[in-house]
This record gives sequence, structure tokens and C-alpha cells, in this order.
Amino acid sequence: MDARFLGIPELTDAPSAAVVVDVMRAFTVAAWAFARGAEKIVLAESLDQVLDLKSRHPDWVALKDGPPAAGFDAVNSPGLLRSADLGGRTVVQKTTAGTVGALAVKDASLVLCAGFVVAEATARLLRERGCGSVTFVVTGEDGRAEEDLACAQYIARRAAGAGTDAAGFLRRAAGSRAAAELTEGVRQGSHPDDVALCLELDRFPFAMVAEPEGAHMVLRPFPALPVSGPGCSSG
Repeated sequence: MDARFLGIPELTDAPSAAVVVDVMRAFTVAAWAFARGAEKIVLAESLDQVLDLKSRHPDWVALKDGPPAAGFDAVNSPGLLRSADLGGRTVVQKTTAGTVGALAVKDASLVLCAGFVVAEATARLLRERGCGSVTFVVTGEDGRAEEDLACAQYIARRAAGAGTDAAGFLRRAAGSRAAAELTEGVRQGSHPDDVALCLELDRFPFAMVAEPEGAHMVLRPFPALPVSGPGCSSG
């Protein structure tokens, strides 16, 4: 498999397949939202769009980075979201990096959003779809976030069928700037367990596929590999 690792500013064209990685914390949060029963996640372009969608759909769950704010129901923290009852709900998510990265590759034939918690399911889907060329979008710090790069490299190796020990990749993520800021309470809207939850390898058995639905990019869990569904070029 030909794997490229790019930051959001380096994206110049639509890849055939893209894996958008945000370990701390957008796509760990997304996975937890699905685990807590959410039906889908609308990836919003701005906080204003989140509030607009919330005003038109009062039952939707508005989620943002940072501290709690008026009009929003949740913040971007797996530790705070893990006890939420989201059965059948739609979540609208806007974060600093993760959602931005997913929207930047919305024209790809296959868009997966990932973190360590869904790493193997993501790699398996890439293998099963025969994806020969994959762009991994390292969303944090303009492509320099160590936790996202480590996760992307681990998924790429697993997707290529390599027997890879995850320990070193997880250590890199644990030593990242993002992990330190979360541990030290620098980032608002966090929980003491956030780092540990973000480093739980293969906590969930599903991949997460983002596709256009109407005017929005919508993320859904992908627990199985049906004959028909999202695909990608083998080139």
C-alpha cells in the first residue's frame, strides 16, 4: 500500500482514499458517541453552523471544542461523553482539527475518520477494499502532532498486513504535546481520563465512514463489510 502522511495545509487534491486521524480528541469522541448510541454525526464547518442546525433540530446534540458554552450540549471530551445517553440521536460536531481535516477531503472516494480506539477496524476496511493508495491526514498541529502521526503510521502498517507491535506507537502518543496539555489541564473542556481513553487500542469494533448526505458530510459507524458500500480505487 502506498501511504502518504499529510497535514491539512498540504492537501492539494482529492485522494482516492483518505484516513483522517485525530486521536486527541475528535475521533475518539466520535467513536464514543456511536458506542453510546448516536445514529450519525454531522461534521460542521463552523460553530455558527452547529448552532443553526441545533436551532432547526432541537433534538440534535451540539458538540464543540473547549469549555461548555450556551447553545451547546457537549464538549469534545471522551471522559465526559462516555456516560451520555445518545440512543438514536444525531450529533453535530465541530472541532479545531478533526472535523476540518475530514471536510478537506470530502471529495475522496472513501473517507475514514480514525484514532487508536478504532485502529484495527479502520485497517481492516482498507485491506478489504483493496486500497492501494491512501492519504493519511495528520490533523493536529498542521501535520506535526505526534499522537496523530503515530496512529496514522500504525494503521498504515496494519492495513498493509504487517504484524506490528502497537506499544511503541502508543508510547509516542502518550508523550505527545497534546497528551501533556490534557494531563496538565491546559485544554479546557477535558476530563482526567481523556488521555487514557484516547490510547485504548481497538476499544471499538467499527470503522467510521464519512460521506456526503445532502448538504452535509456525515459520519457513521461501519461495523460490517457489506458487498456494496463505500469503495476506493486500488490504484
